[in-house]
Amino acid sequence: MAKSRMIGAKAHAARLRKLSGEAMVRAVSKALFAAGEAIQVEAQISITAGAVSGKKHVPSSPGQAPNQDTGVLANNIEVTQPAPLVVEVSSNAPYAAALEFGTSKMASRPYMQPARDAKRTEVTQLVRQAVDQAVRKSRSSGG
Repeated sequence: MAKSRMIGAKAHAARLRKLSGEAMVRAVSKALFAAGEAIQVEAQISITAGAVSGKKHVPSSPGQAPNQDTGVLANNIEVTQPAPLVVEVSSNAPYAAALEFGTSKMASRPYMQPARDAKRTEVTQLVRQAVDQAVRKSRSSGG
């Protein structure tokens, strides 16, 4: 049985190493962080849109994003990257989870899950573009 050889095997192997290497992780991590920031902004907008602080504040209806009163919830939403390819969007307000998920005495007022859902297509696009760009670079650099 004759041995067959793949043409361009070395270049292809080198390109695959690049795609699984630091450059790819860096590009996708950057895209994920940008995606996290888009979710953060969407959540903040959902809390602040139409909200009135002070004496005229009206709490949101169950199932709707909370209406801003003091600004603590929206101002404490942050994006962190605890590891490569891992991005977290969270609010450090003491009552953040109670609003998002509700309690035994209060229905939920979700703001993070709807923001994530609203940005799903944009997030997918950002990551896809980062991967596509890394693939194009790996081809053009010749392996």
